Amino acid sequence: MENKSSSKLSVAAIAIVIVVMAVAAFRTTPATVQQSAWSLLPPVIAIVLALITKEVYSSLFIGIFSGALLYSGFNLVTTLNHVFYHEVEIAEGETATYGMISVLADSYNMGILIFLVILGVMVQLMNRTGGSAAFGNWASQRIKTREGAQLSTILLGVLIFIDDYFNCLTVGSVMRPVTDKHNVSRAKLAYLIDATAAPVCIIAPISSWAAAVSGFVEGQNGISLFIKAIPFNYYALLTIAMMVMIVLMKADYGPMLEHEKNAVEKNDLFTTADRPFSDEENEKLPKDGKVSDMLVPILSLVVCCVIGMIYTGGFFDGANFVDAFANSDASIGLVLGSFVALIITIVYYLCRKVLSFNKIMECLPEGFKQMISPILILTFAWTLKSMTDSLGAKEFVANLVSQSASGFLMFLPVIVFVIAVFLSFATGTSWGTFGILIPIVVSIFEGTNPSMMIISISACMAGSVCGDHCSPISDTTIMSSAGAQCNHLNHVSTQIPYAMTCAVISAITYFIATFVESLTGSLVISGVVGLPAGLILLFLAIRTMSAHFGRKAEKAA
Repeated sequence: MENKSSSKLSVAAIAIVIVVMAVAAFRTTPATVQQSAWSLLPPVIAIVLALITKEVYSSLFIGIFSGALLYSGFNLVTTLNHVFYHEVEIAEGETATYGMISVLADSYNMGILIFLVILGVMVQLMNRTGGSAAFGNWASQRIKTREGAQLSTILLGVLIFIDDYFNCLTVGSVMRPVTDKHNVSRAKLAYLIDATAAPVCIIAPISSWAAAVSGFVEGQNGISLFIKAIPFNYYALLTIAMMVMIVLMKADYGPMLEHEKNAVEKNDLFTTADRPFSDEENEKLPKDGKVSDMLVPILSLVVCCVIGMIYTGGFFDGANFVDAFANSDASIGLVLGSFVALIITIVYYLCRKVLSFNKIMECLPEGFKQMISPILILTFAWTLKSMTDSLGAKEFVANLVSQSASGFLMFLPVIVFVIAVFLSFATGTSWGTFGILIPIVVSIFEGTNPSMMIISISACMAGSVCGDHCSPISDTTIMSSAGAQCNHLNHVSTQIPYAMTCAVISAITYFIATFVESLTGSLVISGVVGLPAGLILLFLAIRTMSAHFGRKAEKAA
């Protein structure tokens, strides 16, 4: 019965998309679509379809195809070209390329995919030696409770602040055996991973995110502004606080409550029928592995990736540590670091004689197969972003913010936060949102109101992370699902209520902070009042939501 109603919803959703595109065909031309609200239609279609149909691949492709239709004026031949590869002259001697082949030809994107594959291989190797199982047994003797397992996951996520991609996959590999032992649902694990990825990186001065943000601030000391903005990055700070509150208060709500109840009462970590990576091979894994079989690869990975990133930033050419991170190339650095870590791991296992060379080589294609799903979703998500770029979504949002700024200066941090949430959610990228909004904020307040500039830049960063956190097409959301080995849409649907709670309270907190700053003229007093107010509101919201959903669950039972 459930399958029938789901099928009906899917058919209805696709029918609505067809109607919307038919309306667009009659009401738009390629010229009117450019830099208009229509440019945001493709990601909206993809996200809505994914949430309704629970099928992410077709939803993303339909979003891509609808974007190509809008770009081409519904010319089928041009549409197909634009989906896969389309080159456009944007200025004399300058061209831009769009489409699936273009995003796969991008060296940064390809580096991330190679990093994913290497991580998949290393996870396979650790499983084959029994290292993951041994670590799970070792940790379960020291971590006695479900709360302890979740808090340990949060702590590890906070400590790995270098890069969000690295965070997602490393924390998942290390903590999955521990959380499984204590019946923490995979959806909850994915949430804890995701909530300690971008939210931690965006408040860490030494991270690839700090480097990205500082690069968008022209004419100012980017790192200095980033550090001053940390106390006002309310979404990131409240998200970290929210995780701890939910764990200690046992206050899950929304769809996550069902996943957690099934994990505790039925020993069902997945809830839905789709159980990624859970095959019978896991039952045949060796039981005589050692904790070192997992720790050596993980520590090698951490050390080598850090070295790889500062190497790409010129550390060994004389740059200091902070500057090296600011100038690092995360894609190349992570590939170099993870490859060296893989070689160290292979040599270590050969010396330990726990795996033969042939068995190690068998893990290469197995690791690749393990990452096919996130690779496919990432490829489609990047292509969808390419479609919105070609339609001028960035320029449309930039104009919208500039127009809002003229009459609503006091409310600008809240406006910037909301727009950043929507844009990041629709496009699945925080960094792209930074690139659009931060230069606008700097130009509005530079030389006139530095305090408001810091609060507004914080709002931009916080909103970007919030939208990225919620979006099913965000790369960090996809990688968090992969790290937790959780169904992707289960992760999205269980995380959104938590993220939206933080988003609403963050918006209120920005209004409070802006009001206090305008009243006192002091950024310090604004910071002292704002964050505690947000934490109190967050605590009350969690208590209220938890009690409400708890009563609903009791009535249903």
